[in-house]
Amino acid sequence: MDWLAEMYITLLPGMAAGVLNMVWCKALRFPAPIDGGRNWCDGRRVFGDNKTWKGLIGMVVLGCACSAAWGAACAANGYLGQHNYFYQGPFSNTFAYNAGVGAAIGLAYAVFELPNSFLKRRLAVEPGKPAPRAWRILFTCLDQADSVVGMVFVVSVFHPLSLGYFWAYVAVGSATHAVLNVLLFLAGLRRQPL
Repeated sequence: MDWLAEMYITLLPGMAAGVLNMVWCKALRFPAPIDGGRNWCDGRRVFGDNKTWKGLIGMVVLGCACSAAWGAACAANGYLGQHNYFYQGPFSNTFAYNAGVGAAIGLAYAVFELPNSFLKRRLAVEPGKPAPRAWRILFTCLDQADSVVGMVFVVSVFHPLSLGYFWAYVAVGSATHAVLNVLLFLAGLRRQPL
């Protein structure tokens, strides 16, 4: 089960940044949507009001901060450092490296959520609302997996993963994301539990 520990050790900064980004987005009043309020050719918004620049910037900034802090923890604890995929191979645990990896994780987290939002707008699903019954299972799964796929993609750039490991990381990361979303809902930081 080392792979499971390694997955959490490697992805923890991205997961922490995702949680902190919920707080960041609630605290800041900067509602500029990424799509600028523009509609697609079908007359519906491109991404909607919930995909904002503050969320994207927050993920990049918080990804940097969380990765730098986690890098310090990994440097102080041999087990963490040895089992973090970002430090296996030719890469060193330095502040600059950690900040760069954190920015990449945060950016991938935010960008990989956009296609899901785009699809929902095409199906007239309102931002923050559940999909219609026929699409609910698909979009519930996509909501948990999209950002995780982005983070695991970044991991695979620095530390090649087999296809099986890639999708195992996505499956476990998505289940973890679902649990975190329920906890964030209970804490009042999300409108929907999933």
